[in-house]
Amino acid sequence: MQVSFGSIRQWHWVSSALCLIGMLGFAITGITLNHATDITVTPQITTLEATLPKNLLEALKTTANENPTETPPKALSFWLAQTHSLQLSKNAVAEWSDDELYIVHAGPGEDTWLAVDFYSNELSYESTERGLIAYFNDLHKGRDTGTAWGWFIDVFSVACVVFCLTGLLLLYRQKNHRWMTWPVTVLGAIIPAILLLLFVH
Repeated sequence: MQVSFGSIRQWHWVSSALCLIGMLGFAITGITLNHATDITVTPQITTLEATLPKNLLEALKTTANENPTETPPKALSFWLAQTHSLQLSKNAVAEWSDDELYIVHAGPGEDTWLAVDFYSNELSYESTERGLIAYFNDLHKGRDTGTAWGWFIDVFSVACVVFCLTGLLLLYRQKNHRWMTWPVTVLGAIIPAILLLLFVH
């Protein structure tokens, strides 16, 4: 089955349009990741030490016995929001034991944990925000980004492959009109190969 020149161009421009913003984002974050040690960012850390009201503590103990899969506990989320203006992510994971509730959530550019001691009624909370650069770097790596973003990266990668292969086919079709086509294409393959062989260890 022969593919027409027009259909190759159509696949090429459609895939390039789909990849445009994603490729810009991944290219820019490739630079920021490569220079991560040179970019100084002071994380914003929010901490809280508090004593839980007895009625909330009893509600948590009830949840531990009757509905330990509730993540995070609604009563605790409501109390934190109303009393301390802190929000717990709906994707946080709760771990229950006889003497403690431990909640942890990791997302792009941020990490949060919370612990409740059932014997002392004490709550400890810490959230670390590492800034926008860390946020986009984590998106690049797919770190703690969830299933939907993971699927996006896969689909985006396939679109990039289509973009590159159709671009190669277009180069092949135009080779007689541009004599530098193959020298430049080969150079693009040789340069990273030389760097890998001589400088990467």
